Amino acid sequence: MTSQLNQSRIYDGEGDRLMEEHLQEDVDRIILLPDARPSKTPDPTPRQRIMWGQHLLEDLLVGRYRSLVCAVNAHDNSHGIIAQLATLLPTSQWDAPSITTIAKQFSGGDKVKVLKYDMDTVEVLALLRPANRQQMTLSDLAQGFKIVSDMIRARTDRLPSASVSFLGARSNALVDQGGQEPSFETVLRIMYESGYTGDVYPAPAMWSAAPTAVYARYPFPPSLEAMRHGGS
Repeated sequence: MTSQLNQSRIYDGEGDRLMEEHLQEDVDRIILLPDARPSKTPDPTPRQRIMWGQHLLEDLLVGRYRSLVCAVNAHDNSHGIIAQLATLLPTSQWDAPSITTIAKQFSGGDKVKVLKYDMDTVEVLALLRPANRQQMTLSDLAQGFKIVSDMIRARTDRLPSASVSFLGARSNALVDQGGQEPSFETVLRIMYESGYTGDVYPAPAMWSAAPTAVYARYPFPPSLEAMRHGGS
């Protein structure tokens, strides 16, 4: 004899009903879709986890990652996550001026470089755009992540790894061929095709994505492409 299970609750007490009411207000929301049901035979395809709603800086400080991928520039890094991390890590000997000084030393040439900043518990792999560009291009991103992926493969102690999304930045803005900020999917695709399968943190501004639904992993499921071509 089988019994029908009640719908699973998320919160204690009246929390589920209260959250339904709360979400009617004008607040940041994320609608998360599963891309597949769990299976007894897990899919071995390497994937990036997309860390919707998670706080990157806090996760780094509590030791969830051994390496961080972000951007650095040769002018001013005082507002970037790399400077925030350097300030908050108790054993780091870096600060914003010293981070920028090293970037200036390597800023020559017309190719993107990946600089290593050892902050003891976290190694920062920082993409430095070519000196002749004011903004990072998709080509720069692809070249940088190929280097990053090789560096991580060569040193497994750099795992687990996390990356920023490179979107919504000011000093280290990322642009496409038309000079506009690319989509998040484009950024994920470039990272993935370059060999990177670490965790990726969306920009906080993307936390208000609803009513657009999002997935927690990349590559996205084939159903998305089918819908783009008119399927259901």
